[in-house]
Amino acid sequence: MRAMPDTSLRSRFAPSPTGYLHLGNVRTALFNALLARGREGAFLLRIEDTDRERSSELFVQALQDDLRWLGLDWQEGPEAEGGAGPYRQSEREGIYNDYYRELESRGLAYPCFCSPQELKLSRKAQLAAGQPPRYPGTCARLSKAEVEVRLARGLQPTLRFRVPAGETVSFTDLVRGPQRFRTDDIGDFVIRRSDGGAAFFFCNAVDDALMGVTHVLRGEDHLTNTPRQLLVLQALGLPAPEYGHIALVLGEDGAPLSKRNGSLSVAELRALGYLPEAILNHLARLGHTYTEDGFLPLQKLAEAFATDRLGRAPARHDPMQLAHWQKLAVAQLDVGELMHWLSGHGLGEWVPAAQQALFVEAVRDNISLPEEAVAWARAVFGDTPVYSEPADFAVREAGESFFAQGLDALASAGGDFAGFARAIAQATGHKGKVLYMPLRAALTGETHGPEMARLFPLIGAERARTRLEAARERAAKA
Repeated sequence: MRAMPDTSLRSRFAPSPTGYLHLGNVRTALFNALLARGREGAFLLRIEDTDRERSSELFVQALQDDLRWLGLDWQEGPEAEGGAGPYRQSEREGIYNDYYRELESRGLAYPCFCSPQELKLSRKAQLAAGQPPRYPGTCARLSKAEVEVRLARGLQPTLRFRVPAGETVSFTDLVRGPQRFRTDDIGDFVIRRSDGGAAFFFCNAVDDALMGVTHVLRGEDHLTNTPRQLLVLQALGLPAPEYGHIALVLGEDGAPLSKRNGSLSVAELRALGYLPEAILNHLARLGHTYTEDGFLPLQKLAEAFATDRLGRAPARHDPMQLAHWQKLAVAQLDVGELMHWLSGHGLGEWVPAAQQALFVEAVRDNISLPEEAVAWARAVFGDTPVYSEPADFAVREAGESFFAQGLDALASAGGDFAGFARAIAQATGHKGKVLYMPLRAALTGETHGPEMARLFPLIGAERARTRLEAARERAAKA
């Protein structure tokens, strides 16, 4: 059983379905997808569900839904199939067992009966002696009879790969350049757990080879795994992909990005109304540089993606930067797309269907998230708006007579805000900020926002009168 012949670039994303996708692992998926798409290769999805206790079908489906929503469709994998399946590691045990038997028959792997406590004590002693912690080879020289005795006692062994002594594992990392690791510092490592499940070092490497994966971009925390995997592939005569170890994404606190330091899952971001294009533009620039600073569609992100533009320094996730890309993504939407985007977030509860297009046009430059659009919808179509602190000050400062003049001007203004404001200016002698800010405050409850010329017809004469009367009363009490 050997790797599929395939000369095209093939990258992959191989998540463990033990939780919802967060920005850190989505960036890994994105970089691999961009690499494949930009070079007309194939992007594979493999589900690494060998952790039977923590893996969940709920998470499998959720991560597939998230990737599709982001536009990161895979050419091979679950529900897409392909010639290298199955694409769930839980369905590949027979493949792994064949290779385990091959390694054991050649003396390249052996059962290990050391308990976790024994291993812990050994590591502690090595560290105390200033040595790198590695397996001391306790079970490496057990005879066949000694192994049988332990098995007869009901002990469940792990299976360890026998690392050759005195050698150097070398490879060129796509991000970090030439790498060298001494095998004497690695020690024999587990390739099958005591419960019979395949260990990451083994199944991840074997599957990459058998699925024809040519390029793997993954977190720098996997860098020390690579020499182990190269040893396994070399022993089995399987081809190795090119590895690139990307810098980790850090949160605002400088710690690796996680739920603990404020990283939201893709599902949570979607529920808040973030657009997939915003997330992609944000993540594509975390640890990768582009010559173009502006908003790019997915295909353009892929065409400009290159492994030599991947940085080695940790990338920091800044929510303000995500908000920036969200603002730009919203600006790309036409009115129909904006209405569709907002329709699932309660817009229809406030805005009559006949006025939704006009409303969206009015507020589009002042919103980044649906909650902001809903807030403006409430301010325009709801009852008397709740004043912000600056708006309350502006109303009180304008005085009762200002709003009395406004009520007089309202009758002749119709839906023309410019004419309405002009009539008040003539009556009061006010102009500029002194004229427009208290009017906006009284009519919307805010001192800044969308153009009043667009909002005024939507507010309508009846609501405008009610709000001006409320403002006059508020000013009279000042």
